[in-house]
Amino acid sequence: MSSQMNSSSCLLRAEKIKKSFFKGKKEIEVVRGVDLAISPGEMVAITGASGVGKSTLLHILGTLEAPSGGHVFYGQKQQDIFKYTEKELSSFRNRTLGFVFQFHYLLPEFSALENVMMPALIAGHGRQVSEKQARGLLEFVGLSHRLEHRPSELSGGEQQRVAIARSVILRPKLLLADELTGNLDSTNRNHVMELLGRLNQATGVSILLVTHDQTLANKMHRVLVMKDGQFV
Repeated sequence: MSSQMNSSSCLLRAEKIKKSFFKGKKEIEVVRGVDLAISPGEMVAITGASGVGKSTLLHILGTLEAPSGGHVFYGQKQQDIFKYTEKELSSFRNRTLGFVFQFHYLLPEFSALENVMMPALIAGHGRQVSEKQARGLLEFVGLSHRLEHRPSELSGGEQQRVAIARSVILRPKLLLADELTGNLDSTNRNHVMELLGRLNQATGVSILLVTHDQTLANKMHRVLVMKDGQFV
């Protein structure tokens, strides 16, 4: 299926995204003129072999890296977000995007509840409201019995579910995930796949994920295959 759609229906639209790195004087093209559009509520997977540019593209779409060329537009106004100042970009990222990675990056000294609350507290939300939201999310991901446990007391699958809950506490419009099932066994992979579908249905959040897990990819609405820095 085409990676493009009518721009008026887009949550995200990327045009001719390029990313190059230099090794000495040699330019290495990692992403080569990629076009991509995602509509509100859509779930999209990007698959392909290691080293083809999947994660680099995801980081650009998530504003964690700037492209060498091209444009990324978000929202109804289709604003080119890489024209924002660094402060505006940081605010946009915190307000609009959620992230989940292969490694959960939970804070080891805090409980599951505190980890999920953290983005809301940093954003200036009240502690009582943040705690109520975090409790609800942990119940949603099946961890209401683990609220006070620290990451070291949780299984790998439980840690990743806490990370997913944390990623959506600020109600992002787009959740970006990079190999989020990469370290999980088949049972926990299935739990995460089911959870993503329920999140999408319950909140309408769009999901863009990079994965080698074909079973997970096939649960998405659309699968895009990347090869040599381009979609094929």
